[in-house]
Amino acid sequence: MSTTSGRPRSTRRLLGEVLRFLTVGGVATLVSFVGFNLLVHGLGTGSAPMRDQPVAAFVLVNVLAGCLAYAGMRAWAFRDREVSNPSTGLLRFFGLGALTMLVPVVCLWVSRYVLGLSSPLADNVSANVVGLGLSVVLRFWVFRRFVFDQAVEPEPVGRAG
Repeated sequence: MSTTSGRPRSTRRLLGEVLRFLTVGGVATLVSFVGFNLLVHGLGTGSAPMRDQPVAAFVLVNVLAGCLAYAGMRAWAFRDREVSNPSTGLLRFFGLGALTMLVPVVCLWVSRYVLGLSSPLADNVSANVVGLGLSVVLRFWVFRRFVFDQAVEPEPVGRAG
């Protein structure tokens, strides 16, 4: 088994996937965070067109962020993995992404409608800290296992002869 710095190649590959996944997810989360706070709390604009619809706003901005995430994950985060069937891979990505998005949506819903909290801090802690934190590990495993499911073998290193 090939090693660099004492780490097996497969461990380095997995670590690279995790770091790229977190980077792409971080950019998508930023899009979601800014969009949600613009729509629900009027972030810097004073106008909050979806003030009374926080769950719908959260879903809307996450669909946009999901499109961005798919492009980044397909092109970069899981660049060393193939999708066994591109059309079903896309459907799986968005279907499984929607299922894993239930975690932060439920956290936001509980905060708003069970606990009665509606401040920007409460919304963001419930959806973007607690909910996202709980769903990120689930998403990595689900996308790696069911969407980007075929590892590509690295090209063999040429031998000088």
